[in-house]
Amino acid sequence: MLTAGVDLVEVIRIEKALRRHGDRFLHHVFTEAEIAYCAGRPLQLAARFAAKEAAAKALGCGLVALSGGGVNWREIEVVQTRQGQPRLELHGAAHRAALALNILDHTLSISHTDTLAIALVVMRA
Repeated sequence: MLTAGVDLVEVIRIEKALRRHGDRFLHHVFTEAEIAYCAGRPLQLAARFAAKEAAAKALGCGLVALSGGGVNWREIEVVQTRQGQPRLELHGAAHRAALALNILDHTLSISHTDTLAIALVVMRA
């Protein structure tokens, strides 16, 4: 079984969130390692934001909303392999959701222009 999720983010949306909420936004959505890697660059943050949304869609669980359902943003983390390829690490509820779906492997692809970032996550059970 394959499951997939895709998400497209306007970079300006992330820029506005950074201006409006600053560190509060960063620490709510991104892990310390992601914050360090992106170094405040909205384009890289937008790509990781899209990756988290796409992963949640592939898991079928959504991200934490005011209603309390879903997984926490920081439980889906984008890391880089030694070759620089983006890869997901799932923690907490995201990891448990993957286990419940018997996910064996996943692939993450990220791309962007100056104004848009897109991510595709494919998971295999």
